[in-house]
Amino acid sequence: MGYCDESQKDPWNRRYHNEEYGFPITDDNRLFERFVLEINQAGLSWSTILRKQEAFREAYAGFDIRKVANFDEGDRARLLSDAGIIRNRLKVDAAITNAQRILDLTREYGSFKVWLDAHHPRSKAAWVQLFKTHFVFVGGEIVGEFLMSTGYLPGAHEETCPVYAQIMALNPPWARVNGSDTERTKI
Repeated sequence: MGYCDESQKDPWNRRYHNEEYGFPITDDNRLFERFVLEINQAGLSWSTILRKQEAFREAYAGFDIRKVANFDEGDRARLLSDAGIIRNRLKVDAAITNAQRILDLTREYGSFKVWLDAHHPRSKAAWVQLFKTHFVFVGGEIVGEFLMSTGYLPGAHEETCPVYAQIMALNPPWARVNGSDTERTKI
């Protein structure tokens, strides 16, 4: 049974599946939020992250990239003592470092989304390599889920899932590859 079916058993996953997963995101802070949540999910269930999502938003200043990039040692200590989020030093440091790196990319490209668009389309392996060049605490699962969940890679929903049609109507980046199903499957 895939995520489309499994998600319906849990209210947190159902909401995420039906309203967020695979839908294109254009706002840089929302992209950063998803990136941080995917990093924090490593080794844990997605349900755990979804239940803590509001606490993450509060702890990470609404995922405002500029604010998180300027977090200092006091902010690190605050995050590491916040029981509402995942208190893992490597993951906390990754959020701050990656915010700083997104700002660097923004200076060159104008936004995180424009940077993603400039490198699209790529295979998952090529995306992973690109992310490893620019970010910390990233690997195949984190990068793949981040890109799938934000519309850059296909596979978030089965074609028989009602949400699939909603996403296709939004023309996600992965569906724009030369406009043909044959080309899309090569990615």
